[in-house]
Amino acid sequence: MSVITLASEARAEHVRRQQEHLRSLPVDRVIVWLDAEPPRADDVPATAGARLVHVPPGEHGLRLAAGRNAGARAAADASRAEAGAPELLVFLDADCIPGPDLLARYRAAATARPDALLAGPVTYLPPGAPVETPDDLRRATAPHPARPVPADGELLDGDRYELFWSLSFAATRETWDRLGGFDEGYEGYGGEDTDFAFRAREAGVPLVWVGGAHAYHQHHPTTNPPVQHLDDILRNGRRFAERWGEWPMRGWLTAFAELGLVEEDGDGYRRARPASAPDPASPI
Repeated sequence: MSVITLASEARAEHVRRQQEHLRSLPVDRVIVWLDAEPPRADDVPATAGARLVHVPPGEHGLRLAAGRNAGARAAADASRAEAGAPELLVFLDADCIPGPDLLARYRAAATARPDALLAGPVTYLPPGAPVETPDDLRRATAPHPARPVPADGELLDGDRYELFWSLSFAATRETWDRLGGFDEGYEGYGGEDTDFAFRAREAGVPLVWVGGAHAYHQHHPTTNPPVQHLDDILRNGRRFAERWGEWPMRGWLTAFAELGLVEEDGDGYRRARPASAPDPASPI
């Protein structure tokens, strides 16, 4: 089993806490560093024994899709095969701390459903929440209500692939290879995880929600909607729509439109033109 995390200097402290929960476990740890410069030894504390991979940004920002693919390749090099069990890749967001039973639940799910894309519930922690011990995490458990939350140990097949998220998921090596990883044409924020899920749907790979595979998302400042990612969302959303015939991230796009930041453009969206700007289609 390998645990793969995308990291950057902006999330170094979050990754440190995550790795503190993983470093004593018999798993391979792969950390993919997404900043322009490769990490120094002191950039990511608590990484002793982890494999560090560097995937610098592309033209349009951090390469999340390429980073996950590189992490999976590195995990193949470092894999410790377990007798009688499929090779398992577990992906955790830099902000996510694994619950005390997350790895065991993903392992059991992969053994029962090796053909499936596996996803566990995620709790968003409030600022300052203690995360040092398993009991801290158990007391904080309050999974996000927008996703299924099966009972501990239950496996629940889902048909809403748009609910898949990359904060916490797992797949056997065979299933990962069947899907071909993430589309590296996505750069910057948004869209690549829903594209991955839709390709799973297209390939007939079941989406299975894993009860008890809890992850805990550490708090950090953010904006809602994420206006700092507006151009990424438009660019990646357009790429998604060209393949799937629909736009992802509709909730954010609607919020951007209400703020006057985007406008409809045929079947899609674009940045809103300032009211004083001439219509480029109008004659001069």
